[in-house]
Amino acid sequence: MQVHRSSEVSSARRCACLLLLLTTLSCRAAGSHQNIPPSVVKLWASAFGGEMKSISAKYSGSQLLQKKYKEYERVVRVEELDGLRLVKRLAKDMEEMFHKKAQAMKRLVEAAEEAHLQHDEDPDLQYEYFNAVLINEVDELGNSVELGGDFILQPNDHFSNLSVNLSLSVVQVPTNMYNKDSAIVNGVYWSEALNKVFVDNFERDPSLIWQYFGSAKGFFRQYPGIKWKPDEHGVIAFDCRNRKWYIQAATSPKDVVILVDISGSMKGLRLTIARQTVSSILDTLGNDDFFNIIAYNEEIHYVEPCLNGTLIQADVTNKDHFREHLDKLFAQGIGMLDMALTEAFNLLSDFNETGRGSECSQAIMLVTDGAVDTYDAIFAKYNWPERKVRIFPYLIGRESAFADNLKWMACANKGYFTQISTLADVQEHVMEYLHVLSRPKVIDQEHDTVWTEAYIDSTLPQAQKLEDGQGPVLMTTVAMPVFSTKNETRNQGILLGVVGTDVPVSELLKTIPKYKLGIHGYTFAITNNGYILTHPDLRPLYGDGKKRRKPNYSSVDLSEVEWEDKDDTLRNAMVNRKTGTFSMEVKKSVDKGKRVLVLHNDYYYTDIKGTPFSLGVALSRGHGKFFFRGNVTVEEGLHDLEHPDVALADEWTYCNTDEHPEHRYLSQIEAIKLYLNGHEPLLHCDKELIQEVLFDAVVTAPLEAYWTSLVLNKSENSDKGVEIAYLGTRTGLSRINLFVVPDELTNQDFLTAEDKEGVFNADHFPLWYKRAAEQVPGTFIYSLPFNTENKSVVLASTAIQLLDERKSPIAAAVGIQMKLDFFQKKFWTASKQCVALDGKCSISCDDENINCYLIDSNGFILVAEDYTLTGKFFGEAEGAVMSKLLQMGSFKRVTLYDYQALCWVFSESSGGGHKLLDPYFAVLSAMKWIVTELVIFLVEFNLYSWWNSDLTAKAQRMGRTTQVPCDTEYPAFISERTIKENTGHLDCDGCFKSFVIQQIPSSNLFMVVVDNKCDCSMFEPITMNPVEIMYILGRPEAILAKGLCRAPPDMQVLVSECVPA
Repeated sequence: MQVHRSSEVSSARRCACLLLLLTTLSCRAAGSHQNIPPSVVKLWASAFGGEMKSISAKYSGSQLLQKKYKEYERVVRVEELDGLRLVKRLAKDMEEMFHKKAQAMKRLVEAAEEAHLQHDEDPDLQYEYFNAVLINEVDELGNSVELGGDFILQPNDHFSNLSVNLSLSVVQVPTNMYNKDSAIVNGVYWSEALNKVFVDNFERDPSLIWQYFGSAKGFFRQYPGIKWKPDEHGVIAFDCRNRKWYIQAATSPKDVVILVDISGSMKGLRLTIARQTVSSILDTLGNDDFFNIIAYNEEIHYVEPCLNGTLIQADVTNKDHFREHLDKLFAQGIGMLDMALTEAFNLLSDFNETGRGSECSQAIMLVTDGAVDTYDAIFAKYNWPERKVRIFPYLIGRESAFADNLKWMACANKGYFTQISTLADVQEHVMEYLHVLSRPKVIDQEHDTVWTEAYIDSTLPQAQKLEDGQGPVLMTTVAMPVFSTKNETRNQGILLGVVGTDVPVSELLKTIPKYKLGIHGYTFAITNNGYILTHPDLRPLYGDGKKRRKPNYSSVDLSEVEWEDKDDTLRNAMVNRKTGTFSMEVKKSVDKGKRVLVLHNDYYYTDIKGTPFSLGVALSRGHGKFFFRGNVTVEEGLHDLEHPDVALADEWTYCNTDEHPEHRYLSQIEAIKLYLNGHEPLLHCDKELIQEVLFDAVVTAPLEAYWTSLVLNKSENSDKGVEIAYLGTRTGLSRINLFVVPDELTNQDFLTAEDKEGVFNADHFPLWYKRAAEQVPGTFIYSLPFNTENKSVVLASTAIQLLDERKSPIAAAVGIQMKLDFFQKKFWTASKQCVALDGKCSISCDDENINCYLIDSNGFILVAEDYTLTGKFFGEAEGAVMSKLLQMGSFKRVTLYDYQALCWVFSESSGGGHKLLDPYFAVLSAMKWIVTELVIFLVEFNLYSWWNSDLTAKAQRMGRTTQVPCDTEYPAFISERTIKENTGHLDCDGCFKSFVIQQIPSSNLFMVVVDNKCDCSMFEPITMNPVEIMYILGRPEAILAKGLCRAPPDMQVLVSECVPA
């Protein structure tokens, strides 16, 4: 019995232990995650969504506006846009605009050549002219300095309020040249005849800005006259002859091989001068040129080994890459020039057969301190009798022992010989080869019209001042060469200089009817090399406040912004100047790269006759392909347009007020009124756009009275949570109503000129308008503005459709700005609701074990208990939950690319190019050379190596962190619209974390409720940080390996592109 009893007791104990274990496990399991009822979260979401929609609809007036457009539904006409017809029309408009600029340059060329023809050179000529630096300068006695004098300057709004003289030009002479040199004085004297033509051109085409003549002698005549100021060192480094527009106009596209002697005799200052000579030669090459650099001693050394046996396009990126390699050259051994020449000739011949080069001029630049032979056998084998390759020897150093051999090479191969003894000689002597290459064009008197790619010329004084005020201006230049037509010099082919005028890219955008392109539509233009002239995604500037230009901004390829076109179908068709269409799905990043819009774009493209440019138009499918026309009387339209709350897009052209000086002070609304009343027959306006803006003014007019009634009702908006109501229409018309006094606005910048993303611009609709258009009709899109540091407001916007159909045009968008704390209070109030009869809720956002978030459809936090998380990406706060949401399909990751990014890198020394140009470094190099020559007998003791390594080590110690161009990949996130709610559990090392996500009705928002009892720190946060793309090859070689297509400049523009020598 005892045994039996003992067995019973033991069994009871086992049962008790088992029960205790089960109870413990049950308690542990129950404690591992909070039970979050989805029904309660849904209740909260519904309550919050209902109240926010009510507030947003009420204060924005969206329902009233939708009703007003419905009333006009039967009288409007909806049209589908014909993209091909549109792009052809725009190309024609641009062609006419470009033609006017080219005609102005032609008149300058004719005047310059005639003036030179009538002028007889006088070596003793004395002539006082207005020197750009010396005008209005006085000496210590108060008298005008020589070449100065009183020069009237007045601010002019057409020239960005700079002080200019519209009657006269000024002359700038490089600092290293003598102001009263006979050649310069004679050139300045006969070119005074251009003043009359400058003024006449400006009167014929008041949209012209700077006109100029760059002389082959080095001086630069500029109209209108403006005062130039030296830099802090008292220097003006500007030399018109090394500007892109001058070089392009003066020469044909060329293939160039640069041979650099690195034999032992090139040590010291000679190698320094050689490096600077090569760098200056690179400065004279442009995007239509191809080149490579070969260093030689007893062996051949390609400066960039990855580009052995080929030529590469001379864009900014590639030239800078080669400059970096110049510092790695050091002198030793014996120079085998015969081997180097053979390699150069073979390289040029092989590359020419590929059809990828310039197909015109070919040249070998020889940088050496001497040649022991004439190497006529090599020239006879590779270059005679055609002499297609010109030879340009640069003799480095003062010794002339081998000068005769080098002179013979140049003359026997239609080149030019020059000797460079000091660093100061480099710039002037390198430029000489351009005159030789220009001779065939001069002899044939072919005045090619050339257009540069987009660039920012911050060297000119006006550009410097513009940069101080509003940031550098992106522009292109049209230029034409000027030749001597005198019979006695005609066969010598003398280039007198180049005339040019700048055309701001913003001028091109004025010809674009943005209202016809739809909300996401845009135009873009590229050069024959595929580089962007204008595109809304081109970002040439960076930095906050005073903008700075990016390195290599002028060689951004179309494939780097339209990167979804993996096969470059669109790019290659435009480079080859074809007319056609193309379609693809695109991912457009907006809001400073934080958000993404997935669109399907149709592209239409054609060439712009008379230029090297091609034009493209992108239209998004759906509402972006449709346009509608309304009709109201002029009287009622003008009445409603003149209301004080109405504004028109600053950068849209309703009327061309720049065409005539008397119109430049008119606002667009004033100009429209004058045009419609017939008082200004010379005022040219877009009749169709004006008709539509009058229609929008009438339809939206009732909103003004509606908003005013809300302001006057003191019981409404008593806590002043809603601050602004705003409206924008497809015609660029906007209305704004303040519900608080201006000083009480939480965000003062919204809808002002400082808020570039929030207003209508020349190339895009406001961000809130674009995002609202992609929302489900009738719903609001809520967001925190990322374009400002002020995260204390929330914007709520909705689109107004004309029709109920899916493809209906978007007529307008309306919205409100409200205080963030007002918005958040509404959220926390809604989250306190529950359905329990006893009033005791099973769960609340006040619970310590619960975290409640309000996020938008891109995953950004609008409301969180931790206020510092406002505006942050949800994955940074809850990486584990975000990871699960991605797995469940509630959100999806979209990979984006930025080929215009800047990355921080540590630079061990300042760039070679900067070091070579530094005057202090030049002096130091000269001193170093002298000392080294004095103690040359000690070289055997390695004194020179010690001297050189000490300098190098010092330079490396001066390293710093700099920004350099790079390519990056980064993620964006977007919610799946079809998934309204979801629940999930996470295993955090045995602890189970639960969460519920619920869509807020009629919005782009989601409520996320998360159990926070588990430690899920083993899950990494999910960030949106960009990651640099690392190439197996360096960046220039990777671009070359991509094999992008290019085309020679338009033969209609460069008629004599391949003129015979």
